[in-house]
Amino acid sequence: MVILTIARLTLREAVRRRLVLAVFILTILLAILSGWAFHKLIGLPCGDNGRIHACSVADQKLLGATLLILLGFMFSFVLAVGAAFLGAPALWADMESGILLAMLPRPIRRGDVLLGKWLGLAVLVAGYTAIACGMEMLISSFTLNYVPPHPVIAIAFISAEALVLLSLAIACSTRVSSMASGIVIILLFGVAWMGGMAGEVGAIRHSQTIENVGTVSSLLLPTDGLWRGAIYNLEPVTLVLVQREFSNYAAGNPFFVENAPSGPYLLWAGGWTIAALLIGIWSFSKKEL
Repeated sequence: MVILTIARLTLREAVRRRLVLAVFILTILLAILSGWAFHKLIGLPCGDNGRIHACSVADQKLLGATLLILLGFMFSFVLAVGAAFLGAPALWADMESGILLAMLPRPIRRGDVLLGKWLGLAVLVAGYTAIACGMEMLISSFTLNYVPPHPVIAIAFISAEALVLLSLAIACSTRVSSMASGIVIILLFGVAWMGGMAGEVGAIRHSQTIENVGTVSSLLLPTDGLWRGAIYNLEPVTLVLVQREFSNYAAGNPFFVENAPSGPYLLWAGGWTIAALLIGIWSFSKKEL
């Protein structure tokens, strides 16, 4: 099948450029560093009303959850940047180099080329997410004896966030240069994240206008909503109860979510991703090479 062949070639090209090796080495170094940090945190005392005491099991779980959420945010940002700059040159670079001129006269549809590129990069992004996030969760389990309530679902949400940006980047690569589309997508990712925070603050402050800003931004680019789904599945019940006691602080806290994304919103995010790919296929079919 043409799509699978192009996907395999895309993965092979990433390996040939030593991209996979470089990311693997950096991930191992990060895992060692985070494992050392987790180990050092085990013996630290806890404070309560000015009194210092040994941390309880609940305190350690709360600490482990907080650290995993922070690490999840770091990986979320890294994957957003990676997906943007992997997808941005996916087609544009081949158009500039003339590779597509040699490929497309053969019985290969342009849509198959785009979907093959997307599939290869999606496997790369999702595989990296599963390995890197799974490694951090194993480290947390061994050092702090804490495992998130739904680790697989949390990893799936982080992967989905990256795939949304990857789809948008590949669609943009049919018309916009690699550097320009990569920068624009990262800016949109940041704006969507800020819009999500603004919506939460607007809800607690009873400002319908500000709350609508968050709702609209989460619909225009569903990355922030998917990130909140990841947070929800990383949080233990203890953290939710603690944050609920400080509702004003929790409302503006980008690392706390009280409710999971709804089913209709997840369908919207899936439909949004498919629509981005379809627009990319239509744009690519109209592009003069």
